Formats: sequence, C-alpha cells, structure tokens
Amino acid sequence: MDRIARIIVEHSRRILAVTGLVTLLSLLMLFRMDFNADVSSFIIEGSAVGRDFADLQDKYATSDPINVVISLPAGQSFTEKASLLSLLEIRNDLAVMPGVTSVASLIPDVNPLTGTPVTAAMLNLAPDEQLAGLLDTNPLAEVFVSEDGRHSMLMVVPDDDGMSMALDLADYRPPAGIDLVLSGNPVIFAKVIDILSFFLLVIPPIVMVLLIGTFYATIGDRRLSVLALVPALLGAVWTFGFIFALGRQIDVVTVIVPIFVIVMGSADGLHFVTHFQEVAERSIDPVERVRSALRHVGVPMILTTVSTAAGFLSLTFTDVRPIRQMGLFAATGIVFAGIISFFSLPALLSRLAIDAKHHTAILGPKVTAALKRLVLTRIPALALTVGLVVFAILTIPRLTVDADQLFFFKDNDPVREAFVRTEALFGGATPLTGEFAFDPAGGAGQLGAVLTVSRQMEALPGVRTVFSLADMAAALPTEQVEAVLSGEVELPLGSMVSEDGLRFMLLPSGFSNEDLQGWLDFVDENDEVRVLTGMPIIWDEIARLVLTAQVVSLVVAFLLVFVMLMIAYRRLRETLVSLVPVTLTIATLLGFVAISGIQLNLLTAIISSIVLGVGIDYSIHFVAAIDNARGEGDGYVLRAIDRAGRPIVANALGIAIALSALWLSPLAIHPQVSMIMWVSMVTAALSALLIIPALLPRAGVRPVNGVDPD
Repeated sequence: MDRIARIIVEHSRRILAVTGLVTLLSLLMLFRMDFNADVSSFIIEGSAVGRDFADLQDKYATSDPINVVISLPAGQSFTEKASLLSLLEIRNDLAVMPGVTSVASLIPDVNPLTGTPVTAAMLNLAPDEQLAGLLDTNPLAEVFVSEDGRHSMLMVVPDDDGMSMALDLADYRPPAGIDLVLSGNPVIFAKVIDILSFFLLVIPPIVMVLLIGTFYATIGDRRLSVLALVPALLGAVWTFGFIFALGRQIDVVTVIVPIFVIVMGSADGLHFVTHFQEVAERSIDPVERVRSALRHVGVPMILTTVSTAAGFLSLTFTDVRPIRQMGLFAATGIVFAGIISFFSLPALLSRLAIDAKHHTAILGPKVTAALKRLVLTRIPALALTVGLVVFAILTIPRLTVDADQLFFFKDNDPVREAFVRTEALFGGATPLTGEFAFDPAGGAGQLGAVLTVSRQMEALPGVRTVFSLADMAAALPTEQVEAVLSGEVELPLGSMVSEDGLRFMLLPSGFSNEDLQGWLDFVDENDEVRVLTGMPIIWDEIARLVLTAQVVSLVVAFLLVFVMLMIAYRRLRETLVSLVPVTLTIATLLGFVAISGIQLNLLTAIISSIVLGVGIDYSIHFVAAIDNARGEGDGYVLRAIDRAGRPIVANALGIAIALSALWLSPLAIHPQVSMIMWVSMVTAALSALLIIPALLPRAGVRPVNGVDPD
C-alpha cells in the first residue's frame, strides 16, 4: 500500500481531473433521462405467459383498456331515461377525445331492434318500455352495469399512448352529481410516472442529509462527514450516467438503485476518513496519512466493494428481468463508489488541510465503550445468537409470496381504491382475455358451440362473466354478425375476430390462486379454448419466479462471498467466522418479512442477497482490524473495536436512518425496504461486533495490564 499511497498523493491532481471529467460526462447523460412507467412491460419480457399476453394483443390489434366506472347518486338507476342520457353524453364526450380508439358501453352504437344509431334524441322520444327492452336485449348489459343498476362501466380503448389518455380522462368532468373513477393498466402507468419523478427529486437529497448527520454523530467532524459521502454520491451519478448512456430507462424497481448506491457505497468512504482522522492527529505528511489509512482499511475496502457488488450481482442469476437489471446497475454503482473511495477520496484528502484538532463525537465513544464491555464475556453473544435462531425458526415458515399486482401502491392510494371498487362492482379492473379456436369462414353457425364453452367457463369458481361475439350474436341482426365475422364491422370492444380465432373476455369475481389454476386447467383440457391470459395470470407466474429468485440469488450470493473470502483469507476458519453473523442476519430478515406481513414481492425478495453483500462488510472490516491489532498483544479485540467499531456502527445506523427517507415515498414497497433495512443493519452490526469476539480466544478481550476497556 506504501507505493500506491505515494502514487495517489503525487498524482492527486490528475486523479481528481479524471474524476471530475467522468462526473461531468455522467451529468450530461442525465439529459437523456427517461422513465418506463409501464409496470407490466418488464414483467412480460422473458416470461412465457407474458409472451402469450403480448402476442394476443398484437394478433387482435388491441391494447389495455381504461375502465371508467360511472356512479349515480343514491336512489338512481341506469334503467331511468335521465341516467341513460347522462351515460350517452359521457360516452360521446370520451369517444371524441384525442387518442381514443373506441368506447364500449351499456348503450349500443345502434339499436339492435331497428338498426338505427342510438342518439340522445332517440332516447328522449322512446317510451320507457322500449328503453327497458333495449337494455334487456343488450348482451353488454351483463358486463357494463352493476347488479343494483346504480353503476355502469365504460371501456375506453386508447391508441398506443394509453398513459396520456389516462391523464386526459383524469381531467374530464362528468355532469353534476355523477362520480367517475378510473382503473386499468394505463391508469397505473400515469400514476407511476409522477411517483418516479417525485422520488428522484425528493428522496436522494433527504437520504444524503440523514447519512451526513449520522456520520457526524459518530465521527464528530462536519467536513469529514460530508467527504465520507462523496464517493457514494459520485458513484450514484456515474451509475445514472452509465444507465442513460446505454439508452436504458428508469422504472419502479431500478429507481431505488441510486439510493442503494449512496447508502451502501458510503461504507468505504466512512472507514477511510475515520482512520484518516486518527492519523491526522499524529502526522502532517499527506503521504503518511494516506499510507496509514490504506494500510489499515485498503484491503478491507477492496473486499467489501467486491462482496457488496457480489450481493447485487447474484440477482442477475434470476429469471425476473427487473431484478436482474437492478442487480447489475447497483453492482456497477458499488464498484464505481469503491474506485472513488480508493483513489479519488485519498487524492482529495491529501490536498486538504485536515485539522488535527480532536473532535468530540456524540455517539462514537459511548458506542465503543458499550461494545467493549459487552464482549468481555460470551453471554451477550450467546443470548443474541439463541434469540435470533429461535426467532427465525418460529417465523420463517410463515413466509409467503405476495402476488398482488398493485403491491407497490399503499392501501389508501386512489389507484388501489379505484381498482378495488371496479372489482367489487364488475369483477375485475383488469379483465383476463383469451381466444377460442374459430374459423370465421364457417359462418355464424359455429357460435352456438362457442357459447356452450363460455357457459362452462362461467360455471368455474371465481368467474363472473365470459363474454365474446357469441354472446352478442342473438341480439344482433344476422347481416351485422356476418359483417363482424368478415371484418367489415368492428365492435366497440375492438377486434373480436381473427383469421382463426375468436377473442373473449373473462371477468373474475373474488377469485383465489386455486381458482385461477382451475381456469388454466380447463383451458389445457379443452381444445376449443386456445389461450387464456391477462395480468392476474402473469402476476401468478411472477409470484413463482420471485420465490425462485429469492432462493437462487441467496445461494449465489453466499457462494460468491464464500469464494471471495477464501481467496482473501486463505483460511477456512476466518471465512466461516465472517459468515456466521451475516447468516444470522439473513435468517432474522426473512423472519421479519414473514411476521410483519410484508411478504416477498419483486423488491423485498432480493433484499436478503443485498443485505448479505452489505452485512459481510462489517465482518470483513472487524476481522481486518483484529488482525492488525493482534501483533500488539492481548486485548486486540478491544483495540479493534476502538478502530473499527465507530465506522461499523456509523455505517449500519447511517444506512438504516438514511433509508428512513423512503417513508416519504408514495409507493408502499419503499417504506417496507426501510423497515427491513433497519432490522437487517442493526442485526448485522451487532452480530459482527459481538459474535466474532465470542468465537476467538479470550486473550483478545483481556485488558492489558488491568487497564479498563473504556
């Protein structure tokens, strides 16, 4: 490290110039920032059931509809003329909005009895009994009106830009007294784009302020507290520059990458400035300061960078694309932060006048004094170990996968509430879609057989309605049915007929995962149904992939870290000792996820691998400090706590406290991550600092010459 330290100091100007240039280029790449608000797109890619969904949409040239639920005041019903006139007005208003391809509603475009267009004038002139007949003969009534008649639903099919259409619909004002709520995938996307923008603008600055405050409380120097964060901050900037240079977009999963890089990439900078602070009080030579700091923490900095990156890289072995992408980008950011911590930070510190005055930290001395008392006997470590093991045994069996496609929205979010309301009234805010095997050239006579299969599907548990052209055929004139089959006429629901198939919609109602599997079994057993797909099926598949991702990423992370430690230590004992605390931490994390009700989803399922990569850092730094202190005789564990205890505790608290900023996020998954990291970081730090000494000879905690450990 002596030669490296001299090179860094002598070439500090060049190192800082290169750092500044890369940072400038990364900042310029931010102008290419783009968001992917389509939550389903990264789920569909790489999934067989996702491909079925996309292929069916392409085949029938359709897109996700926006469901507009129209609610009348109490006591009114859509069987009344005034209500139907209001519904017609709303339908016509939406149909002429830019970007709207079609609007399907309770009111047909033409009167099936006369074949004439349905207009407001016609409804005004029609007697009540004729209107009742109009609705009775309308096959869409079962799909688009609630059982009590007070609520009706419109399906607005947008063009390619469904998100813009959702924003426009949100601004629409219905007639007085009528309430509208919107649901459907485009509505989710429109909400997510606002959330992503808010997240990037508000959360990272708060995270940095909390980190700096925590660092200051433990090292007692404002400037060094800020400098400790510089590598992680630049690593996050470089990562975003890298992402946008590749033309990638930010989505609901990868938006948290800079937060991970900032809070987890700050550990190396913190360890370096903490030791640099100690050396500054006994030497004014910048080379000696850098040399001493690198001699004590240089190798651990390299190991922790590799271990943390390995934790993230383990995610690339999963089958879920957003998880793979986040793992790759976060690992890249951690490596960037590690490089800056090893080269750029020492170069910067060597050029600054660091005050040798002793700074009084708020928490640092108290923390180290308490730790030294606790390690004098093995009882605290034994109690902690037994407690964590018992907790894990009792809670991990309760761990399940959350298959909710709205898992990222809070319970009181308007989007979630709109979906719940739509599902309660009409059986699903995102209906399933499928295809019957059908030959249009064979004529309308085949529709009877299709209708029979539809009724069989409706008899399955959890199915409210199965709707296709077969349901409309009896109410439409024969020539109109033939025109639809030939492609001359397109229905408001979009294209329903292809050259070899008939598209249908399945509206569920209070279904379970077992019900969904029953529908898929029915499709497999009946040649008349070619495919059934939709977001509920996709998310059911994702739930299984998430569980697999949890297992695969954790196994890979353990293997990568084990191999890295074996290469670094070349001793099995030290490798296993280092892994014990983080193993207990992972078990505690999974138990907490289970008992708290958070459960596994796209983000929480991969936290354990991330925690493994970060938590092992504490063991690495502590073991390195113990090895460095061992040559000075007995009490080496106590001296190691003096040197490494403060930065370990500061980093653990810094990560936990900084991620508390995620509670400001509108997304439910981010506060969940905050809670998980609080439990994980506190457990990881305490386990490393208490259990590792308990596994070593008692000479390590024997005070030298009877000197009190404080």
